[in-house]
Amino acid sequence: MNRSNLIRARWASSILLLVLLVWISQQLSVAAQQPAADAPAAAAVASPAAAGDKTPSGFFGIVFAGGISGVVIMISLLGLSLSAAYLAFEQLLTLRHGEMMPDGLDDEVRELIKAGQFRQALELCAGTPSLLAVIIRQGIVEVDGDWNDVEKAMEDATEEQSAQLFRRVEYLSVIGNIAPMVGLLGTVIGMIVAFQEVASTQGSAGAGDLAAGIYQALVTTVGGLIVAIPSLGAFAVFRNRIDQLVAEAAHRAQRALVPIKRRSRVAQAQARTAASPPPPPPPNA
Repeated sequence: MNRSNLIRARWASSILLLVLLVWISQQLSVAAQQPAADAPAAAAVASPAAAGDKTPSGFFGIVFAGGISGVVIMISLLGLSLSAAYLAFEQLLTLRHGEMMPDGLDDEVRELIKAGQFRQALELCAGTPSLLAVIIRQGIVEVDGDWNDVEKAMEDATEEQSAQLFRRVEYLSVIGNIAPMVGLLGTVIGMIVAFQEVASTQGSAGAGDLAAGIYQALVTTVGGLIVAIPSLGAFAVFRNRIDQLVAEAAHRAQRALVPIKRRSRVAQAQARTAASPPPPPPPNA
């Protein structure tokens, strides 16, 4: 990924983070203002049902009702979601056909190799950083050997570049596998707290109290799944995209270096001809 694409990915991720923070701050302000607005009416009614109705409403009300552990886990899930969004933006900018395989690069390299201008071909690849340029450049470096050496160098470069691209995408898979575990941790903690409440009250806690603690705990599981499902989906899409781009780049690199293959075959034929013994002289008449 070149510098310009990295800068664009960082800007996009920063904008996304800013939007999420603004939305969260708005939701928090609404949640904070709601009890103050309902306080006069609750004081005027002062009924036992109103006094006993402490069920949190709204997403943030449920999250903050889960205690410190629920808030910490939700902040962790938010961090994982922002990391996944950054990686997705980065890969969207990186795994573009024009970035991986600039138009006309293989044809220009092929014409330069036909003319025997290997240095110019190397300079062209160095000035066009991309997946295709790296594979072609590694093949040209081995031009002094035979075609097997050139082909082996291109295969090694293809495997190396493919591994680098997959390493970046693997983080999405890691996030997709970790997020449900983090959410499940919050659920287990919430269940422990709920049953601890039952134990501390010697079983006097009602089913409503137990259910309230359980559904508050399940919010973290929902948050983990919300992070994991898009992350794993993006990982599958980008993995298939990498396979497609790497296969096409290897094919185009082979086609660009066809003149080297022909020169190698001609050189091998000439070497075999020079090494073969001369025909015996004809017998004297």
